[in-house]
Amino acid sequence: MSVFSDFMDGLPDGPIGLAVSGGSDSLALLVLTVDWAKKCGRSVFVVTLDHGLREEAANEAEGVAKICAGLGVSHDTLRWDGHHKGNTQDAARRVRQRLIGDWAKTHDLVAVATGHTRDDQAETFLLRLKRGSGVDGLSGMARCIEKDGVLWVRPLLHKRRDALRATLKDRGVAWFDDPSNGDNRYDRVKVRKALKIIQ
Repeated sequence: MSVFSDFMDGLPDGPIGLAVSGGSDSLALLVLTVDWAKKCGRSVFVVTLDHGLREEAANEAEGVAKICAGLGVSHDTLRWDGHHKGNTQDAARRVRQRLIGDWAKTHDLVAVATGHTRDDQAETFLLRLKRGSGVDGLSGMARCIEKDGVLWVRPLLHKRRDALRATLKDRGVAWFDDPSNGDNRYDRVKVRKALKIIQ
């Protein structure tokens, strides 16, 4: 917890936003951030984005809203009714960044945190290696990046997914599994499965 707390303590003063999908990584981010915020008196705002790609997404957003209500934090659901062009996952990521970025500005948030983990970092490195990224690309995901006036942070890059899931189990928090995480049409899924074999 100390690495996480030290990182969060270093953020500018003001309300913090969390992008929470309902998966284990982002729900662990929610639980840990609320614990931290209560100790230091910080405000937390949570957002879930329904891309309109899966029927289950609305139920997952509702589930996140209930968890947030139990934790006493504000929650908003954003819905995207547009059309995705090209690579579905890449298009969804761009939409997510734009809509959540606008939401963050509306609430005057000093940063928006996402639940990327050490597992995601390894997957990203291998994906970029496969795609022939240069030295900058192979450096992996940054813990902080400013884009279009919004500070995006990844406070869980030092944590393994298994450890975060153990935390959720200890707290009695159930997460949602996105079926696309097992869809072999996506390169990231193939890399994730390969990493499991290696480990």
